[in-house]
Amino acid sequence: PTGFVLDITSRLAFKILRDDPNAQLVLHMHGAGGTVGSGHRVSNYRALSAGEPRKIHVLTFDYRGFGSSTGIPSESGLILDALAVVDWAINIAGIPPSRILIFAQSMGTAVGLAVSQHFALQSPPVVFAGTVLVAPFVDVATLSATYRVAGTIPILSPLANFPLLINYFKGYIRDKWLSKDRIAWYVRANEANGKRYRLTIIHAEDDYDIPWHHTPDIFWHAVNASVPDGISYDNLELKKLESKVNLGAAGSVMEWRTSNGVIREEILKTGKHDTIMGYPVVTMAVMRLFSAPESSLACQT
Repeated sequence: PTGFVLDITSRLAFKILRDDPNAQLVLHMHGAGGTVGSGHRVSNYRALSAGEPRKIHVLTFDYRGFGSSTGIPSESGLILDALAVVDWAINIAGIPPSRILIFAQSMGTAVGLAVSQHFALQSPPVVFAGTVLVAPFVDVATLSATYRVAGTIPILSPLANFPLLINYFKGYIRDKWLSKDRIAWYVRANEANGKRYRLTIIHAEDDYDIPWHHTPDIFWHAVNASVPDGISYDNLELKKLESKVNLGAAGSVMEWRTSNGVIREEILKTGKHDTIMGYPVVTMAVMRLFSAPESSLACQT
């Protein structure tokens, strides 16, 4: 059957998810372009469950104002929508957070970080199996200075050489989406609480929608928050020279480990903004986070 159902709990897919004690759930938070049914997302859904198709379920949804969902999109509204989905997964489907993974792309990464941060700050704290961010951005103000629609039409980048003018326009941005701050708050909360956490950040160098240099910035904010005295961006770059794994044409991987968490940065040479979503790197990220034992954590020196 296809189309909308009044009671999803009556569907076989829901019963399989709820009744299987080993079921794992990926909560998918999509970007600003299109809806859950957009053609370019189909390969992503397949990649998310490909590693263990009999065990991994994927739940995606349209935020308010997207697809058939009513309402007007806003930062607070989209976050509330995502929190409602997580609440449904935990309290209706009965899936514990340890078997839930937050997966997000593009604008969805800001939503996913807000959700992860929200639950990490609860009492008691709630931490999921992991969070995967594909093509994240530092914040909307920074993104607006570089963003190009379809990788071609610039928004504010022509004004980049006029700081006063671009700052004037930035002042009219309503939804800030401060991902760099949220990822830092998330990491600090887990470090302070001694909670196990795992973050994977993925970006392609040929992403012309959200330039890939946003990911090293996001990665640094996360790593900096994991160190009691902090670490400068330049010092982290020096650490990368020592520890980063160069995969040649496939890109590079850098992991930062603490006694509580793993923060992983994967930079691919190719994949653009959406094509990467169907790549094996996505499947491997999901499998790595779902299967990672707590004992694998080690201190970074």
